[in-house]
Amino acid sequence: MPSRRPNDGRKALWLAVLFILIAAAGLTYIKWWPYYGKAIKAITEHTIGSSILTGGQEAIPNPSWQSAWDYAVVYYKAVWKAAVFGILLGSLVQVLLPANWLMRVLGQRTFRSTVWGGVASLPGMMCSCCAAPIAAGLRKKNVSVGAALAFWLGNPLLNPATLIFMFFVLGWDFTLLRLAFGLAITFGVSYLANRFAGEASVSEDKLPAEALAPAQADHRPFLVRWGRSLGTMLLNVIPAYILAVLLLGAARAWLFPTLGEGAGTTVLALLIFAIAGTLFVIPTAAEIPIVQSFLSLGYGGAAAGALLVTLPTVSLPSLLMLRRAFPARVLWLVFGSVVASGLLSGLIGAFLF
Repeated sequence: MPSRRPNDGRKALWLAVLFILIAAAGLTYIKWWPYYGKAIKAITEHTIGSSILTGGQEAIPNPSWQSAWDYAVVYYKAVWKAAVFGILLGSLVQVLLPANWLMRVLGQRTFRSTVWGGVASLPGMMCSCCAAPIAAGLRKKNVSVGAALAFWLGNPLLNPATLIFMFFVLGWDFTLLRLAFGLAITFGVSYLANRFAGEASVSEDKLPAEALAPAQADHRPFLVRWGRSLGTMLLNVIPAYILAVLLLGAARAWLFPTLGEGAGTTVLALLIFAIAGTLFVIPTAAEIPIVQSFLSLGYGGAAAGALLVTLPTVSLPSLLMLRRAFPARVLWLVFGSVVASGLLSGLIGAFLF
């Protein structure tokens, strides 16, 4: 194994510190401080806004180009800062963080690596689409399937701010249900995906030299390496993101049909909502006013329980963004697991709420 100069180690440390500072500054501006104000609103008013599904109307608009455009405008207005920041972090993680550290902590198929991936997601508080580029960047650094999935899924499911909003808007019972399924999916499904992916777990003493070398072992200028990383990220993310959001925005009325009071408790309706919630795309915490509106319309606890789990976890755009980062069978496993979790959560909700 080639020797590493002391200067390389110091440079790797400073680059890692730079990444942490960028992440902390961006999250403070985009997530942490705004969520403080939203938490106050949830505590005092027991609401965080209206349902994004209806777009301020009494009912979900019929499928049309205008419906697609209107939803895209509202959606991107809510998420554009976090989406841009997610792409930025997804590119920077590939050039600033030391590969040897990532491989040692997050690169194994062990449950410990999966747990660390989930823990790392907690400060992010991002939706599935904004966290997806970072998960893709981690995979490019040879982070294990389980750890990268736990980071991606933990961002929306275990978001501390969302759980606080939910407690004061929907109540402790919905919050506890969400937390239970969030933990099971983030750590359980992610760890299972490690086995499902079929990747070999490599001990540190057998890692290739390029994996153990500091992140800056590539001696090309930093801007060149980052520019290439950012360009690849943009090509893989932006087209699928825009097209999928437009498609889902147009199809809202089909995905969430008006079934009438009490109809949401049928098995067919529960299956529809579980699949629709898994495919649909929403900003962070938008599932709370959606569930609140469904309850007010008399859909019952089954639909509410299903959407509570499925809406934030994944979406068609985020799955498409990660089509090159994870094996297809892993993404299908995640999709099926989220739908199944939504069905189970809906059944529990039918009895509890």
